[in-house]
Amino acid sequence: MKPTDIAAPDYFHKVVDCQWACPAHTPVPEYIRLIAQGRYSDAYMINWKSNVFPGILGRTCDRPCEPACRRGRVEETPVAICRLKRVAADFKDDIKQRLPRPAPKNGKRIALVGGGPASLTVARDLAPLGYRCTVFDGDPDAGGMMRSQIPKFRLPNSVIDEETGYILNLGVEFKGGHRIESMKSLLAEKYDAIFVGSGAPRGRELDIPGRKEAAANIHIGIEWLANVSFGHVDKIGKRVIVLGGGNTAMDCCRTARRLGGETVKVVVRSGFEEMKASPWEKEDALHEDIPILNYMVPVAFKHVAGKLIGVTFQKVKAEYDAKGRRNLVPSGEPDETIVCDDVLVAVGQENAFPWIEQDCGIEFDKWHMPKVDPKTFASTNPKVFFGGDAAFGPKNIIWAVAHGHDAALSIHKMLSGEDITERPLPEVQISSQKMGIHEWSYDNDISVDKRFKVPHRDKVVALKDIRAEVELGYDVKLALGEAHRCLNCDVQTVFSTSLCIECDACADICPMDCITFTNNGEENDLRQRLKAPSPHPDQDLYVSSDLKTGRVMVKDEDVCLHCGLCAERCPTGAWDMQKYFIDMTHAGSTCPTKSRSAA
Repeated sequence: MKPTDIAAPDYFHKVVDCQWACPAHTPVPEYIRLIAQGRYSDAYMINWKSNVFPGILGRTCDRPCEPACRRGRVEETPVAICRLKRVAADFKDDIKQRLPRPAPKNGKRIALVGGGPASLTVARDLAPLGYRCTVFDGDPDAGGMMRSQIPKFRLPNSVIDEETGYILNLGVEFKGGHRIESMKSLLAEKYDAIFVGSGAPRGRELDIPGRKEAAANIHIGIEWLANVSFGHVDKIGKRVIVLGGGNTAMDCCRTARRLGGETVKVVVRSGFEEMKASPWEKEDALHEDIPILNYMVPVAFKHVAGKLIGVTFQKVKAEYDAKGRRNLVPSGEPDETIVCDDVLVAVGQENAFPWIEQDCGIEFDKWHMPKVDPKTFASTNPKVFFGGDAAFGPKNIIWAVAHGHDAALSIHKMLSGEDITERPLPEVQISSQKMGIHEWSYDNDISVDKRFKVPHRDKVVALKDIRAEVELGYDVKLALGEAHRCLNCDVQTVFSTSLCIECDACADICPMDCITFTNNGEENDLRQRLKAPSPHPDQDLYVSSDLKTGRVMVKDEDVCLHCGLCAERCPTGAWDMQKYFIDMTHAGSTCPTKSRSAA
């Protein structure tokens, strides 16, 4: 194998698994260290720059970072990265003076359709550069689906108001209650660029017998949640069925419990493990005494004279073909009818663009989605960009934020006369953490503490008040304990071939057997000859250039805990612990204009 090029921006970025997995590439270990030091405002600002909504995401993020967390390689549970983000938001000081100041206008006007996370991220990046950003939304307040479809017992309005306010106060104009009805009309207003972040606003229907006749008590989940959020709905029947297995279904069932649903059941066509809902969302529903019934497919709404009385389900089972693909087939058991007063349909969301005319230069694919470049987020109309759910269908807030950053960079480059396909390199800083012969500037102790549980409001109290936040968040002591579980994966083991005397002391002391001195070879062969053979080719090997004996040092990045014992043991200083900080390029960043590798 060739020597590893550790100067490539993405090499050590990929080793910081949590940051690599985050769509916005938030510097996770950096802000967790700051929390451990009690520097909550500094931790908040690092989050604010990358993911824009730390307090919101600290409560609602889908947490793609946590399954990637290296802590999960040595014990059962990852670091509670998401809940530590909330700690930074809960305990920060007043950070208004640390935000960008509204800039003098540069004469360029940007229209942003939809007031959700994608549009607000674009505005957050462009407004400080002098762009006149105008956000249009049909609802009276900013936030989009964060405000309308996430229940208040998970995300209080005060948190949304605070974090959307930080953006609007950058000089962004918000036109609430102003729904865009025509793209052609918007284009005629001669905006320099238009960003569409209107989400996936339409819930999928369930067209089975009885749907029309019993329509008065059958509600589309996302629409019903929005009506609850805005105070249009404040009660529901005592017996409720929720159809669907995603996070929206979990929000529906928990909301129904608080609005008078005494018997609330979630019914899902798939198995429990295959449900799209996040594991913690399912746990919260079960904790609130909501049963989840699996492998049941709705086949008819039962009604008497237009009044809903129940839903009939077919029992199914999973069968797998030779390629491992799952099919649901009838189990042979008799159909089951579950009585109910109301049904909430949460079987998915769809995009809807009736307001975009066919002759305005925006092409759509066969799924009625706009054709959007996945790197630049440009549509086939060079002035129109898409992001968030409006670009590629329903995902989650953190993906919408990532889209917003990239779209803002494209808009800025386009209006600066630059090629939007050229993506500047990120800024990278690598600094030694050596404080003495055997001392580092960070805590490298490998704590064996299990994940600390987040305190919850008493269930009886929580179910009586739809606006009472259920998760109470970590206090300072719990946050410190959880922060110490972080393995500091951004502090990298950096090897200097010229200083190595091949004493093998580092390999001897390594608790994970991840360092091997051996003859070079092809990768597949080399992986088998390591001290601990590496079965994961998607994880990199750190390979040195030839040593004096002709051997090479090979370190398996997959299992390294970044404990620093190799550097402490090395008699010549051939190993060093160096903190790697990558700052992703946003609009206005002064970084080299050169194509970066895919992140």
